[in-house]
Amino acid sequence: MSDVWKLTAFASKSEVEAAIAASEIAADWDAEMVLAGFEVSEDKPDDWRLDVYCPRKPGKKDRAAVVSLFSGSDPRLEVEKLPDADWVTESQKGMDPIRAGRFHVRTPDHPANAAMVDLVIPASQAFGTGQHATTAGCLLMLERMRRDGVVARNLIDVGTGTGLLAFAARHLWPRATVTASDIDPVCEAVLVENAALNGVPLGGAPGQVRIAIADGLSDPLLQVRGPYDLLIANILARPLIDLAPHFADAVVPGGSVVLAGLLTTQEAGVRRAYRRAGFRLARRLERGDWSILWLRRRAAR
Repeated sequence: MSDVWKLTAFASKSEVEAAIAASEIAADWDAEMVLAGFEVSEDKPDDWRLDVYCPRKPGKKDRAAVVSLFSGSDPRLEVEKLPDADWVTESQKGMDPIRAGRFHVRTPDHPANAAMVDLVIPASQAFGTGQHATTAGCLLMLERMRRDGVVARNLIDVGTGTGLLAFAARHLWPRATVTASDIDPVCEAVLVENAALNGVPLGGAPGQVRIAIADGLSDPLLQVRGPYDLLIANILARPLIDLAPHFADAVVPGGSVVLAGLLTTQEAGVRRAYRRAGFRLARRLERGDWSILWLRRRAAR
């Protein structure tokens, strides 16, 4: 296994959240450097640290890249070499459970909450543990849609990662046909494991989750299983904009899309792309610097 190093920057909660957001939109950010933000101490909720895992000994360029995420400040930076480990998994360990509406999302080392919908998502090689504001925001939005009377009979979670949003949607619409797709082959084994942990049946029948490793919606399996009346995509603003016409083709008239992974500053561009593709805004919410959008495809005239 190659060397793994960790760079840690100490700053306020808002500065760390802004730094993570900046890495998402930075065109030159090295995708091999994985970020995770944490509270330093329970009695100091505004004191946070940003851990950046690097698959090599960080040089001046790597250090400068981390510091550049903190606009207008120069955070204290520590560097350490880590023992051999799965550094993506390590970056997700120790996360506290989150509550989002009726959902309680936890790692296996935390106790279940019998009063809520308990979902177990281990630290893993796929992303989507529920900790990110966009994932928690999607859970809240999906629950609100269910309360507003949305009926989903055939739904898909595009860029599913750990499968969390697909599992949550299946709970809200237990008779729906559910597809969980991702471009990353790592996700298949992760999804199988997480489905077993959460008692989610796999397969193609209503109430089951079908796993698909696919790039976008051009995959034959995704086309055969469509069109969908609910499409969830918690990815990034640029691919959301690029996929707008493809999502329109994949969603039935009157159907819904839930979009996340976009900063509030990127919302106007995303909404403009989906308006051109025939969608209208049904509801929006903000979680920190992030927007979560529920849009409906206009019914055919």
